[in-house]
Amino acid sequence: MRKITQVLNVPFDAVTMKEAVARVKLLLNTEGQHFVCTPNPEIVMEAQRDKELMSVLREADMVVPDGIGVVWASKYSSIRLKERVAGYDLTQNLFAELAGTDHTLYFFGGAPGVAAEAARKMMKRYPGLKIAGVHNGFFDVEEEKKIIHDIKKTSPSILLVGLGAPKQEKWIYENMRLFGAKVSIGVGGSFDVMAGNVKRAPKVFQKFGLEWFYRLITQPTRWRRMMRLPIFAFTVLKTRKRR
Repeated sequence: MRKITQVLNVPFDAVTMKEAVARVKLLLNTEGQHFVCTPNPEIVMEAQRDKELMSVLREADMVVPDGIGVVWASKYSSIRLKERVAGYDLTQNLFAELAGTDHTLYFFGGAPGVAAEAARKMMKRYPGLKIAGVHNGFFDVEEEKKIIHDIKKTSPSILLVGLGAPKQEKWIYENMRLFGAKVSIGVGGSFDVMAGNVKRAPKVFQKFGLEWFYRLITQPTRWRRMMRLPIFAFTVLKTRKRR
């Protein structure tokens, strides 16, 4: 049974990383198609004005907090989140669990060549990992039909979609019954990290929940996006005072 808390009306599953991996493996053996979302504070704020995104998040089979800010915000709810479950780390743990099994993956998203390079490096890192197909994230209406057909043909156990939020969440929700993957997960820019094009924050930044600060000092052009973080905190506190 799911244990769910709410952060600004966005539902989050109160799970550890280990529990999240176990949940995905359970979904792989459950009838139908399923999808997992990994929102950070930016996406939570986006959902406040985007009703379609909010609806998609509320329909997901599991929603995990990809951001220490979401974990912090949950302390004002009746159920607190246990820990941050970053989308990138979730995929890495899944790769380790699924390597050497019959389960397959499909990488969809990123710039041309990125998903393919990410797949190559992940198969090298996790011997026995089976990646059924890859495709970049650039497509028109006709190409989209071909992509959906290719995913359906390869029939992956898990589809990783890196189109950026909220596009990837909406795309999965709209098309998952067409392409038929058992579990679909929105992974944002994870393929760039897997391919080695973008470096994650050093462990010390990750430990103290400061990956956002590392991204800001290494990619100053993100400052406009980062402005949503204090707005998120202010909104959480303002909402708390109303209760």
